[in-house]
Amino acid sequence: MNLPKKRRLGRGLESLLGGGMEEDLREPGLAARADEGSHVAGSAGGLLNLSVFEIDENPFQPRRDFSESEIASLAESLKDHDILQPILVRQVAGRYQLISGERRLRAAIQAGWSTIPARLREADDRLVAELAIVENLQRKDLNPIEKGLSFRRYLDEHQCKQEDLAQRLKIDRSTIANLMRLLELPRQIQEQLQKNELSAGHARALLPLGDEPLQLEMARRIGEEGLSVRDTERLVNQQIMQAESPAIPFHQPVAAIQRDHQREALERELRLALGLKVKIRAARAGRGSIVIQFSDEGEFQRVFDELAGRNRMARAS
Repeated sequence: MNLPKKRRLGRGLESLLGGGMEEDLREPGLAARADEGSHVAGSAGGLLNLSVFEIDENPFQPRRDFSESEIASLAESLKDHDILQPILVRQVAGRYQLISGERRLRAAIQAGWSTIPARLREADDRLVAELAIVENLQRKDLNPIEKGLSFRRYLDEHQCKQEDLAQRLKIDRSTIANLMRLLELPRQIQEQLQKNELSAGHARALLPLGDEPLQLEMARRIGEEGLSVRDTERLVNQQIMQAESPAIPFHQPVAAIQRDHQREALERELRLALGLKVKIRAARAGRGSIVIQFSDEGEFQRVFDELAGRNRMARAS
């Protein structure tokens, strides 16, 4: 039940927290004293023994579903072995608000504890949101949709770009982009992801189709036929080729046919890279245009951030 190791935390966040987030609490008899019903007043970084009823939930918690069996198992472990890590809280409007450790808090309540060890930290809303993302990003049981939603909420609330968040969390921007792209899929496919009926790899393979009925049909085939991710990618590529390769008129010159095949191959490559429909319009003397089709503002912003981000990195190198 330990939080991610220190090396997984962004260095900027770790320095803001003073390193206290990951410290183990191994004081003997700690759980036994959890029933005393009082807490020790302390400043930021100090250890408190807080009433479980004066701790409010983290409003930035990405995780929406908590396994009841998992919480019950952890509650039994707390009864037998004490708690090895305190939860992390901040003070808000005269009460305490959870920063990290929600599973431990839920388990402590289920185990009948009236108080729980906690460390107090000073943190604004932005830092708390970042910590919630960091704590959950490496968790295998947090589904990709929850992660993508936490990124989108952060970007919307703080009016920043994916590149800015990636720098603050010290993670690759592609991690953010790939998870947020899954939010462009139909709601039914997102629900399949949340229920572990579809893997993130399968879901990403559906993105280049760019057509909801086609995506839903392919998702149905994945479930019914047990398609692997590689099989899905192959079928999606075939679907794109069929859709973009109409019958060639018999009178078309061979050179023009070859140019059309080259253009279609380039369009498919761009479509697979961007997850959107792309058309290349060629003119004379090597001139032309590339048209990227997007269906909403979110898709436009995602492609803009990706292309602009690559351009900034190219200039910096």
